Amino acid sequence: MKPLTDVAKRLIDAPNFGSIATLMPDGSPQVAPVWVDRDGDFVLVNTTETRQRTRNIKRDPRVAISIFDMKNPYSNVVIRGRVVDVINKGAEDHIDKLAMKYRGLEKYPRHDPKNPRVILRIEPVHVSAY
Repeated sequence: MKPLTDVAKRLIDAPNFGSIATLMPDGSPQVAPVWVDRDGDFVLVNTTETRQRTRNIKRDPRVAISIFDMKNPYSNVVIRGRVVDVINKGAEDHIDKLAMKYRGLEKYPRHDPKNPRVILRIEPVHVSAY
């Protein structure tokens, strides 16, 4: 595991959007914007069980995430790693936490019991901050 740099931690802790890349079955990349969080040096992405990125990582856990400073896009970090856990427990509460961080809302407005949320716990193996 590669520890996150101070720049990476600062960018993740602020309400900056990330773009996560996963691998499709044919090996082509799939990229999607995401809200990001962290637990120490692990990067956390909250998503749903049915999203393409979730299906992709269950088959191939390798991912890359790019995060840039919304106030200065030339300040950015690229993290390559692998999803080491797909966590169901606490995922609904976690998306509420992210809704507060990104939108100032106490509750995420699109909770859907038919499409449960999961947390992707990503172990960094390469971190490049600029």
